[in-house]
Amino acid sequence: MLFQILQDGFFAAIAAIGFSSISNPPRRTYLYCAITAAVGHSVRFLLMNNGVFHTHIIPASTIAAFAIGIVAVFLTRFTKSPAESCFFPALLPMIPGMYAYHTIEALLMCLYHSEEPVFNHYLYLLAYNGFTCTFIIIGMVVGATIPVFLLKKMSFQATR
Repeated sequence: MLFQILQDGFFAAIAAIGFSSISNPPRRTYLYCAITAAVGHSVRFLLMNNGVFHTHIIPASTIAAFAIGIVAVFLTRFTKSPAESCFFPALLPMIPGMYAYHTIEALLMCLYHSEEPVFNHYLYLLAYNGFTCTFIIIGMVVGATIPVFLLKKMSFQATR
């Protein structure tokens, strides 16, 4: 299990470095974006796949985004840049792409089928995947921004 957590964090760190490179932050923040993404993605992996917690993806993503926000705020004094420059690229590997894809797929299948039982099945899939995707993104936004406002003094010291 430890190897899976480390592997998940490693691949999230690589993705965060890629996302941060297209955002054009200072180069000194790349390592901190990677650390932040690894911590957050590992927290979500642990919450979802551990037999003790076995949390649904929505609260797991919100808690992981909160962890990303906390780590990003504490790393601002090292990066000498706003916390947002670290936590935006760290959040991007947690975007629920499969739920978004399945939402669009179900929408297209609703438009294609006219039989009521088949249509209702795909409408159900559209609603389930769409709501799940939406609430994951809302939870990530709320979870990542709460530490910035809770630790306002520490968060804004880096930009002075």
